[in-house]
Amino acid sequence: MPETLFASDQPPGGAESWTRREILQQPSTLRATQALLRASRAAIEGFLAPLLAKHDLRVMLCGAGTSAFIGECLAPWLSATTGRCVEAVATTDIVAAPQLYLDPARPTLMVSFGRSGSSPESVAAVDLADARLPSVHHLVITCNAAGALARRNAANSHVVVLPEETHDRAFAMTSSFSAMMLAALSILGGIDTIDARVEAIADAVSATIAGAEPRAATLAAREFDRVVYLGSGVFQGLAREAALKLLELTDGAIPTAFDSPLGFRHGPKTIVTPRTLIMVFVSNDPLTRLYDLDMLDELHADGRCGAVVAIAAQDVPGEALLVPGAGGQADIDLLFPYIVPAQLFALQCSLRLGRTPDRPNASGTVNRVVQGVRIHPAAA
Repeated sequence: MPETLFASDQPPGGAESWTRREILQQPSTLRATQALLRASRAAIEGFLAPLLAKHDLRVMLCGAGTSAFIGECLAPWLSATTGRCVEAVATTDIVAAPQLYLDPARPTLMVSFGRSGSSPESVAAVDLADARLPSVHHLVITCNAAGALARRNAANSHVVVLPEETHDRAFAMTSSFSAMMLAALSILGGIDTIDARVEAIADAVSATIAGAEPRAATLAAREFDRVVYLGSGVFQGLAREAALKLLELTDGAIPTAFDSPLGFRHGPKTIVTPRTLIMVFVSNDPLTRLYDLDMLDELHADGRCGAVVAIAAQDVPGEALLVPGAGGQADIDLLFPYIVPAQLFALQCSLRLGRTPDRPNASGTVNRVVQGVRIHPAAA
């Protein structure tokens, strides 16, 4: 059985699931996260300043599952805007083959994401980095003050514990995902810079929730038997996270896939059937958007899939869920409202299938905090 981490498994209000509550609370948790970073700015910047002075610093964004996908969303943007080497490397990859991912020749900042902060791979990846890298520092971003990563008290580490409400009680990560992603974007991209944008981001999430919840229920009622998520640039990582949310909350009953629109043509498009739903995260970048629109046009012309739905901030042809007032926002800010329709759709599919969203895996073979991982000694 999944472990019990909280005094009560029932959210306030009784019948409402933690999953839905945590999806809907994201505007407030995003604001609370940025307020915490603002208050902690001096300590955070004091830790980072000497590291960022190193021109050859390697920044690794690390986590497992959803926490790894935070890095996949942020790494391309942070690399381009900061001019630094920023890479997304899953802790599951580091632990399995550390010799391929840990470079002792480079000073390294390992940024570790963890809702619980106690996943075996997360702890082992930090230990491996300390053992193998002559110059390594750790920035831990976690939602759990009692987790193993949060309790690290090492001279080469700085821990940022996000507000308690971001420590999702449900099985699937929702508000923890968006809060940790905002925290990393703010810390590495500039706390002042995000201060100026956090209200617009949170407002866009609120507006998206209002429009997406009824639409998600309507889409779930159409009983698609497979779902594909497509996104370019930062949205490819988001497509992977969206695909995982649906798998998790339906206990694998609805197979999913993810890709970029350009990559989808190279074989993965064979997944499409008349009962397939395809969701496309449409970029605001003028060039990237053209490729996204080409894919929408092609899918409509094919007439083969059950439905094509664009998640967009500007008008697009066909069926779409628009984020109000976000037509001028950068793609990196759109990550936060764009994930909401996918989260709500996964929740509605879970309910339609008779699952319990907070604990969809009735067999207990998949748990909120991963279990059954043996960490094997790695050769020096």
